[in-house]
Amino acid sequence: MALRPELRPLTPVAGLRVGVGLGCAPIGNLFSPVADSDAVETVEAALENGVRYFDTAPLYGSGESERKLGLALRGIPRDEVAIATKVGRRLVDGDGRAVAGAASGASSVADLSRDGVWRSLDGSLARLGTDRIDVLHLHDPLDVDAGLSGAMTAMVELRDQGVVRALGVGLGRLAPLERFTAEAPLDVIMEAGRLTLLDRTAEERLMALAASRGIDVIAAGVFNSGILADPDGAPYFEYAPADAELLDRARRLQELCTRHGVALADAAVVFPLRRGADAVVIGARTPAEVDLFAAGLDAEIPEALWAALEYEGI
Repeated sequence: MALRPELRPLTPVAGLRVGVGLGCAPIGNLFSPVADSDAVETVEAALENGVRYFDTAPLYGSGESERKLGLALRGIPRDEVAIATKVGRRLVDGDGRAVAGAASGASSVADLSRDGVWRSLDGSLARLGTDRIDVLHLHDPLDVDAGLSGAMTAMVELRDQGVVRALGVGLGRLAPLERFTAEAPLDVIMEAGRLTLLDRTAEERLMALAASRGIDVIAAGVFNSGILADPDGAPYFEYAPADAELLDRARRLQELCTRHGVALADAAVVFPLRRGADAVVIGARTPAEVDLFAAGLDAEIPEALWAALEYEGI
């Protein structure tokens, strides 16, 4: 599977990994600070591994992820990369006042208004150092009615004007994401953590609905916050300690993968692509993490493993 042309770089690049994006939340100081130089090296490692799709958002580090990504991509021909960012949050300073221009904030608040989208995108463009966004997602809009009547109106205007090439919605909750998929004029949706080895609930309705409307699907959260990368070293599910039942399932998945000579993390990355996703976005905070997931994408995964996963019903 592969994303439609408007969601990929315009200029073909040798060695391009189609359908794989770098998730830039980690370089936005997720869980721990990341220096500018380290963030740049992480993005450079992605470029060296053929990744040309970069996913960020004002929410990630209250603007710091966008700023660091823009710093890392400075000097890279714009048509050789695709940048996705998000709207639906307003950055504020420590006193709760909206920040202006390219400034980062102290935190953010929800803002699904039409004007809020325009202001948010202005800040994102400034921090990223670009004049257009390839994919603009509405970020975790739990109030679907407000998102459709306010934010989506502005997003369509931006697409019509060419400032944005494609529109999407990113959510980890299926009910609102299904409504947006059914009712909004979208090009793509980003589901977070609902099409994984541990949680396949997106298969029940979402995938068929998106296909029926010609909407591409990007899978994020493929490790469910860490448990599918390393059940013992990162025993987290949805950003919280995993319960005993989930840990047991993850360890059994890991054992099954090991018997077939496959790393659990590699199977977790490939799984959504086998189940209909057009792309996956994988977060990384260091060059070593980028190299690891890139190597995993090239790993040979036997069909017997996928058959065993279905047979075991883990």
